Amino acid sequence: MAVGKEILTQIKSIGNTKKITKAMEMVAASKMRRAQDRMKASRPYAEKMRQVVNHVAYGHLEYKHPYTQIRENVKRVGYIVMSSDRGLCGGLNVNLFKKALQSIAEWKKQDVEVDICVFGAKASAAFRRYGIVAQKTHMGDAPKVADMIGTIKVMLDAYEEGRIDRLFLVENEFVNSMTQRPQVTQLIPLVATGTDSIKHHWDYLYEPESKEVIDALMQRYIESIIYQGAVENVACEMAARMVAMKSASDNAGKMIGDLKLIYNKARQAAITQEISEIVAGAAAV
Repeated sequence: MAVGKEILTQIKSIGNTKKITKAMEMVAASKMRRAQDRMKASRPYAEKMRQVVNHVAYGHLEYKHPYTQIRENVKRVGYIVMSSDRGLCGGLNVNLFKKALQSIAEWKKQDVEVDICVFGAKASAAFRRYGIVAQKTHMGDAPKVADMIGTIKVMLDAYEEGRIDRLFLVENEFVNSMTQRPQVTQLIPLVATGTDSIKHHWDYLYEPESKEVIDALMQRYIESIIYQGAVENVACEMAARMVAMKSASDNAGKMIGDLKLIYNKARQAAITQEISEIVAGAAAV
């Protein structure tokens, strides 16, 4: 029964694939828990840095940092795109790239040029034809600020030198293990929120000097936001891979069940045919 052998070969092949996807699902689930721990540990610091910098943006400071100065005539903008190095994580990267390209297209309509900095091999491949000014790939499952700051500095220097007038961060926000939301946020210049509730403005007393304090603050702010985006992206990647591999394992199980049904029907038909041939032969004798 040649057909039956082919079906059994397919069942065995799909069964082996199912073992692989099941193992990848378990590995992703284990890594996701560790990635969530890193993400949760970094969130309070990043949120506090946002509050502090947002508060500074309200004040009438004696020293105006370049990151707080809004340039009205925008000629070129920059994007930092966070992606994964590996695939097999559903539509995580595709949805992120769509969000980034939508935002880029809006600037292009205004005849504004775009510079792109990417983290992750998938973003590097996706945006290669758009022109990448800086990139960093293969940072692992536990990214470090020290490995990222050199790449980010390319975009920060471009902003400080006036070569770009806006800098955006494109990242995945971890909502839960089933939901990851791509978002585009303006990194610099800083945009103060909630100004309607502010009744007065202020400055601070600095030690040693305002320039040194604010420069250090802005540096820590950028580092915290970028690092938070990186660890959240890892958590999103692991969650999306876990869900994708579970779906693949379930689909493999369904295919195996369907193939077994087809195999049993083919086997039953072959047996029935053999019995019919034996009975016909006996009747002829």
